[in-house]
Amino acid sequence: MPEQVESVELRAALLRMRRATGLQVVFGGLLHDGRAMRIAELSGAVTPALRGLTISTGSGLGGKCLALSRPCAVTDYASARHITHEYDRPVLAEGLRSVMAVPLVVRREVRGVLYGALRDALPIGERVLDAAVAAARDVEQSLAVRDEARRLAAEREEMRLAYGELRELAPKVADPELRARLWAVCGRLESASGARPGRGGPDGEVPAVVLTPRETDVLVAVAAGATNAAAAKRLGLSPETVKGYLRSAMRKLGAHTRLEAVVTARRAGALP
Repeated sequence: MPEQVESVELRAALLRMRRATGLQVVFGGLLHDGRAMRIAELSGAVTPALRGLTISTGSGLGGKCLALSRPCAVTDYASARHITHEYDRPVLAEGLRSVMAVPLVVRREVRGVLYGALRDALPIGERVLDAAVAAARDVEQSLAVRDEARRLAAEREEMRLAYGELRELAPKVADPELRARLWAVCGRLESASGARPGRGGPDGEVPAVVLTPRETDVLVAVAAGATNAAAAKRLGLSPETVKGYLRSAMRKLGAHTRLEAVVTARRAGALP
């Protein structure tokens, strides 16, 4: 799904770039393995020659752009002496002569390239280059926002795992003072995540749900991917007892599956 969203954003940026510049053909792609890039989106092409073409760093105009992390252009691709010519066949099959490439850079890391081209050997002026750079900035901003969302999601999942481990550990601690401190830390994690037993979710649209501590423990284990048997082992319970707590939690939440129970509990603010 993320790649599909990125593809839509890239396509939209290329269309804006083509309208703003008057370039006959625009195309581009994103790096997904850190080294090579595949041309995924095109507008104005009359042949399939460029679609799916894999561009290696340092090779051709786009590869040079990837390596230098700056815009590059040639007035006549076939005779250009400052680029390598591994991709002459598909470029010439499309009839391209004047070509420019603009890098997509997020936090100093090159993530892809936008191309613009003419079928005549004409210099590409500053106005056209500025419009292409503006289109690239739009894509960069979208990528940066998506990166941040992924980072926050990963951090939240790490917090949930830590919360689950603490809930498993706390009942096993013999020292009452230390046990109380561990439960207090669990409470702080619940506060930080927005979970509030007995209260609705942030949007106020989910009914309040009150789960018992053991029902919460079982749902935390299920949310971490544990089977009933694994949850039982982690919590020091029998598999049948775990099933009972899970059935009870699902009934309170109006859920029909384990996954639905976890999602509903989180929306209701009963689970981090």
